[in-house]
Amino acid sequence: MIVRIMGEGQVRLADSHLAELNKLDDELLAEIESGDEAGFRRTFSALLEAVRRLGEPLPADALEPSELILPTPDATIEEVREMLSDNGLIPG
Repeated sequence: MIVRIMGEGQVRLADSHLAELNKLDDELLAEIESGDEAGFRRTFSALLEAVRRLGEPLPADALEPSELILPTPDATIEEVREMLSDNGLIPG
């Protein structure tokens, strides 16, 4: 799976890591729904860090279709809320 973090670039992420990312995504969704700004910031940072840690960065000049697009690290809770689907940011 190709994941883009807006403003940073793309990484190739093995599907085997989706369970770990979905756990963080579920926490993030609950924090957004409850309006927990501090929890949102903490979990959103952890989610982006997990994508960076688990993914293999693609070259800066690579332009592959992204299967998943994540907001910029400085996105607000409202901006992330607008990007959510029924399942959160991460599919599955």
